[in-house]
Amino acid sequence: MKRANAKKDFNDLADEIDRLRELKQNAMADNAEREGLKQRIAEMQEFLTEQRGTIQVYDEQVVRKLIEKITVHDEKVTVAFKSGMEIDVKM
Repeated sequence: MKRANAKKDFNDLADEIDRLRELKQNAMADNAEREGLKQRIAEMQEFLTEQRGTIQVYDEQVVRKLIEKITVHDEKVTVAFKSGMEIDVKM
């Protein structure tokens, strides 16, 4: 305000305000993504807690609930879980 009242150039302040707004927006988006990940992990934990015994045969319900995708490579298989975690299984 002092610069505007003194008729000084305040473009540098406006640029800094824009930069800070963008940083704030990015931080808020990152926080929302983290919260979503926490929610998915909580849902997976609840689902696993409800399961009785060990899984000894293929279970479509478990696969659809827990696994995002499976990627087959030459020497390994990568399992990506919906929680965001990935594991590699050597073949």
